Amino acid sequence: MRIQITDEIFSRMDSREFGLCLAINRLSNFSVIKHLFRMISRLGDGVAWYCLIFILPFIYGYDALYVSLHMTLVGVVTLIVYKILKKYTVRDRPCITHPSLNMGTAPLDQYSFPSGHTMHAVSFSTVVLFHYPELYLYIIPFTMLVMLSRVILGLHYPSDVLMGAVFGVLIAGTSFLI
Repeated sequence: MRIQITDEIFSRMDSREFGLCLAINRLSNFSVIKHLFRMISRLGDGVAWYCLIFILPFIYGYDALYVSLHMTLVGVVTLIVYKILKKYTVRDRPCITHPSLNMGTAPLDQYSFPSGHTMHAVSFSTVVLFHYPELYLYIIPFTMLVMLSRVILGLHYPSDVLMGAVFGVLIAGTSFLI
């Protein structure tokens, strides 16, 4: 069963966000930008985060095993929340609703809300930066680029990315309370 009210809400949001989506998506008309953001998106699929989880103990020693485990558990919870939200909210991707948008790469799933790349990037970043704030010069720009890639590639509306960030912070923040 899906939430019926979302059709009307998303329809209004889609039309309001279309202009911004189109403006940002036009950047993908430049081959260099399109390929760069495809690569960033691919790294944001998990590759960069899995590598970070693996190398933290080599950089910071035995104590970083806890951080790697924390990131892994937050990643699992984020994935579960993401799957539930996608199942019940059912928002078509902007490149589907608006054929004038360029789909810069194939999506991992059918629906747009929320951005799973963003949820994971923000939740992982929150955990890493809580423990190792000195990594902010690497983590924050990468996370921002992952978030931007989702709109440039025509796969998400800005509100999908914004709400993905909100859910990511909430999940990671809650993990510190447990």
